[in-house]
Amino acid sequence: MTILLAGGGTAGHIEPALNLADVLVANDPSQEILMLGSARGLEGKLVPERGYELALVDAVPLPRKPNADLFRLPKRMRAARDSVRELIDQRDIDVVVGFGGYVSIPAYLGAKGRIPIVIHEANAKAGIANKLGARYTPFKAEANPGSLKGAEALGIPLRQSIAELDRAGIQQQARHHWGLALDRPVLLVFGGSQGARRINEAIGQLVPRIIKAGGQVLHSVGMNNEDQIVPVSSEQARYYVPLSYIDRMDLAYAAADFAVSRSGAMTCAELAAVGLPSCFIPYAVGNGEQALNAKPLVDAGGAVILDDTDVSADTLGEIIDGALFNPAQLNTMSEAMYGQGVRDAGQRLAELVYKARASQEGSKQ
Repeated sequence: MTILLAGGGTAGHIEPALNLADVLVANDPSQEILMLGSARGLEGKLVPERGYELALVDAVPLPRKPNADLFRLPKRMRAARDSVRELIDQRDIDVVVGFGGYVSIPAYLGAKGRIPIVIHEANAKAGIANKLGARYTPFKAEANPGSLKGAEALGIPLRQSIAELDRAGIQQQARHHWGLALDRPVLLVFGGSQGARRINEAIGQLVPRIIKAGGQVLHSVGMNNEDQIVPVSSEQARYYVPLSYIDRMDLAYAAADFAVSRSGAMTCAELAAVGLPSCFIPYAVGNGEQALNAKPLVDAGGAVILDDTDVSADTLGEIIDGALFNPAQLNTMSEAMYGQGVRDAGQRLAELVYKARASQEGSKQ
């Protein structure tokens, strides 16, 4: 079987696709995987790093308001669709699996009526691409119940290193990896690969206070935010580890006792899977999906939420002080968080892919 995975653009679309690819290949090493992306997305870096082949197609953004791009849209969309159709024929693709984003629309249109389509919606509110694709297939999966009509709630495919992480079991190893003290609670702060400047600003004022109270901070400022690394004294430096990017999230999660982060779908899924108590600060863009992603975890008692407009050293500091230095509360929150995690979503989505493929074979008999 040859499978085309469409998930380009952002890490939130690419990472679940790559995680599914890992499961499919683990199930059957002869499986042929092809990722569909655009020249402008993160897939140009992330896909080759994971060892998969990347095919490029023009991404066709949908204009939010009438402009010149709107009039060019039909022609550009047909061209992208035809490119996918040609790819399907050339590579004898059996199934298309889409994860949303602009690159998924040509994939759905190119596969429509030709080969089975499987859709995965990671966010609590479906985007335009998946709403469109959902009209063409019965094989739909979602991370949050009710996000995509007729979809089966399966969770989000995770890396094996995250899905099987034993935080307590490797905590000392993880802290040693980052150069952190073994006997102090650890606050993990990150805002996605690009970072979050508002969060960094508040944390910058809190680092000395956290260290003085007996804690330490593992801080990913983001690849373009090195200017927000907190200046600390030589004595404090042993308890503050700044990074531009975290390439071993499993070890970051294992080292930490509490996290402060945005609430993208993948972030929420990973933090729940490993049972790491968190303060979510949803990024206030799009259709509000980040706040909705965090809601089930907050409702379960595994996390708290702080509105982006309310972020300050005072508001964030109060939350951190109340959790990071309270072992009983951390334990309660961790159990609640872990109970919301879905650690076998990759295999469950793979089974849906096999089901879609079987439906095509059955229709030919």
